[in-house]
Amino acid sequence: MTIFVFSILYSVAANACILLQASENAAINIAIAGCIVLSLVFLGYPTLLCKKKKSRKIQSCFNGVVQLKTFLISCQYSFAFMVYVIVTGGLGKNGPKVSALAVFGHGAVLIIAELLLFFSGIIRIYISSSQISIKWKIIGVIVGMVPVVNLFVLMLMLTEVSREVKFENDKMILNEGRADVKLCATKYPILLVHGVFFRDSNLLNYWGRIPEELEKNGATIYYGKQESAASVEECGQQIADRVRDIIRKTGCEKVNIIAHSKGGLDSRCAICNYGIEDMVASLTTINTPHRGCEFAEYLLEKIPVAQKDKIANTYNAALRKVGDDKPDFISAVTDLTKSSCEKRNEELLDSSKVYYQSVGSCLKYPVGGRFPLNLTTMFVKYFDGKNDGLVGEESFEWGDNYTFLENKGSRGISHADMIDLNRENIDGFDVREFYVKLVHGLKLKGM
Repeated sequence: MTIFVFSILYSVAANACILLQASENAAINIAIAGCIVLSLVFLGYPTLLCKKKKSRKIQSCFNGVVQLKTFLISCQYSFAFMVYVIVTGGLGKNGPKVSALAVFGHGAVLIIAELLLFFSGIIRIYISSSQISIKWKIIGVIVGMVPVVNLFVLMLMLTEVSREVKFENDKMILNEGRADVKLCATKYPILLVHGVFFRDSNLLNYWGRIPEELEKNGATIYYGKQESAASVEECGQQIADRVRDIIRKTGCEKVNIIAHSKGGLDSRCAICNYGIEDMVASLTTINTPHRGCEFAEYLLEKIPVAQKDKIANTYNAALRKVGDDKPDFISAVTDLTKSSCEKRNEELLDSSKVYYQSVGSCLKYPVGGRFPLNLTTMFVKYFDGKNDGLVGEESFEWGDNYTFLENKGSRGISHADMIDLNRENIDGFDVREFYVKLVHGLKLKGM
């Protein structure tokens, strides 16, 4: 309602400048100056509407939304007013007549003012919003000059960014309100272990916004830093070395491992085969293929050797560039097959000194997830049944406690969603809050 009132005031003020141009002797430059001053004032006015504390990024999103809504509403009134003036030739029987020069001058000034308002708003949400995907930003640029379609796309963007502002603002207020409680201040630090074909990087965090959320709630976070593509045995040894290094440098005695995808297999191997069972308090596996993937086994069997080697060489070359010392694409994928996992499960025995728990999720339809980890959903379903886009449901469960997540509606929760890879706010599933509760559960267990 406040935005609507501001929009009316903006439109009336801008259009009132035409009264200064009621005769050919009127000072058009005064009208131009007035409109420009008004537009500049309204470029910054959204901060006046901010009643709750917001981060700089969310404040920028909020300002952009308010400016674009003001643009849409004021454009309607300005257009109607200009049509009326052109059709009637003035402001009514008793009002002053307006010259063609005045109408032209006013129209030019009004267009400039509205464009300033529009571009200020659209640039702000393009730069600041995390929820508008690159795809929609490109679409917005392409259809920007297509009547009606551009308004439809703009409204979709405004709806998404408005939801983002509310969601992020509520989350910030929630964290500020419970800051003293330190829900995630576990006895032992958290070691996050990534999955296959990814590395821990300072430029792009594999775990999205999750680590920051956990740290806001008192957690101490470390990363596995194992190879992105290597055998379970090799990665297991690297994780064991990493655990020893953390304990040696911090004196923390133990760690709580939270591992995603293949990282869960690597971590089980580290605990069982490389002598760190006394150094690990708990292992939580997230969407880990403990019983393997029939889909992966099928591909390895069907793809010709020459083609497999070509794919492997391409991947290995790329992985060397991102930091792997000895990438081995074939070994990494082979260790995810059903037969390999069945054999490994007979050899890797759980330690009675470690608390094991697991989490899995379901992606109902490919369109429910984002590219590229949603593409194989239907293929995996054929071989492994209900799945997260990559791993079948029957493969997730491991340990004393198992949680299977199914979101309402058709959206689902994908393999990538479980690590916030796309930084997407999903209706019905707050991945950051899920991890806060997960780690808080470890704290309650004295870990």
